[in-house]
Amino acid sequence: MNYDLAIIGGGPAGYTAAEIAGKNGLRTVLFEKSNLGGVCLNEGCIPTKTLLYSAKVYQSAKDSAKYGVSCENVAFDLSKIIARKNKTVRKLVAGVRAKMTEAGVEVVSGNAVIQAKGEGEKAKDVLSVECNGQIYMAEKLLLCTGSETVIPPIPGLNETGFWTHREALDNKEVPESLAVIGGGVIGIEFASFFNTLGSKVIVVEMLDEILPGMDKALSGFLRNELTKKGIEFHTSAKVVAVEHDKVEIETNGERQPIEASKILLSVGRKPVLSGFGLENLNLEIHRNGLKVNEYMQTSNPDVYACGDSTGFSLLAHTAVREAEVAVSHLLGKNEKMSYKAIPGVVYTNPEIAGVGETEETLQAKNIPYTVKQLPMTYSGRFVAENEQGNGICKILEGTDGIISGVHILGNPASELIVIAGIAIEQRMKAEELKAMIFPHPTVGEIIKEAL
Repeated sequence: MNYDLAIIGGGPAGYTAAEIAGKNGLRTVLFEKSNLGGVCLNEGCIPTKTLLYSAKVYQSAKDSAKYGVSCENVAFDLSKIIARKNKTVRKLVAGVRAKMTEAGVEVVSGNAVIQAKGEGEKAKDVLSVECNGQIYMAEKLLLCTGSETVIPPIPGLNETGFWTHREALDNKEVPESLAVIGGGVIGIEFASFFNTLGSKVIVVEMLDEILPGMDKALSGFLRNELTKKGIEFHTSAKVVAVEHDKVEIETNGERQPIEASKILLSVGRKPVLSGFGLENLNLEIHRNGLKVNEYMQTSNPDVYACGDSTGFSLLAHTAVREAEVAVSHLLGKNEKMSYKAIPGVVYTNPEIAGVGETEETLQAKNIPYTVKQLPMTYSGRFVAENEQGNGICKILEGTDGIISGVHILGNPASELIVIAGIAIEQRMKAEELKAMIFPHPTVGEIIKEAL
């Protein structure tokens, strides 16, 4: 079987690339050993946001009296919340499969393995992939193999029956108490979810602040908001040992036990670079992922890599854009990948989002900047919809007037950050964005007000 493009991995990068390639006339085959949609759709982005929205609805019902609405005997059913999450995932997976069919992409279920090149002229020009005993030949290869959870060598961890995000997503009982090891995006989102449903949640983070990579001041503000809701935080704390109902941490040289009925591990993810014959390509590795150029080509120009496999930006929306760039290059359009405006969002309640530079990154680069910052309560719409709500909009502006970073804490930060991302990607000056007409009343007006 001969193809123009073979893609290993059916996550956001893989299925996006396959759809574009197929619709542009490239004979395309897509290999996926599990479920179309990858980690993001099946056990990451979509299922977690579905759960978090149920928690948000539950919290809104509990708080409804603040808005003049009476709701009595407010309760939740976790099994039904999980069932709705599963239904949502099935619906979206079916949608991805329909897109592949419409684009004429052949989808093969199974573990694809890259074969070592043989002898002869033909072997020099094509790449070979084996799956389910069948050999597939392709002119170009795209690797979208994703990432997996990092499991650190913590003494006693493997004997605890700990959760990763996967087990937490399918659990049908709310733990009485939950120790979250890792204060990154995954850990904080699950901490918010189980806290809303009534668990006593304790978060342990090795660094001095949660959400590394996000604006540090706003991350601290969010931590304070979540503390008010009952979440306990231990920052600058190292986990030195665990038991089935206890986590032992060390802070400033002193050890203390933290009791919890369940442990959730979320210390990060790493690219999947084994199990599919990568060693047969002898590709160059950069840090912990595949090294690529601005067109997403690896050290072998016939082999591309997108998404988490590069180890650079482990975000679904980054993967999608990388896939667009890779296929664009295959089609001769030569678009280049830009990482200067990749939004990051944490879907807690309240949400926090950022795009572009942070104060920390600008300071590290010795780049001068000014801060324009306002409380979210300067937006009338925000006040109308967030009783006792708090939040901040922070805009970083360079000496040339160009916007270099925007960071927002407060609902709906995940939607507002799109405006900022466009402004940063287009190198807009603050005065240019300020001159835009924002509809009134909208929460998005806070950007204009801050400017």
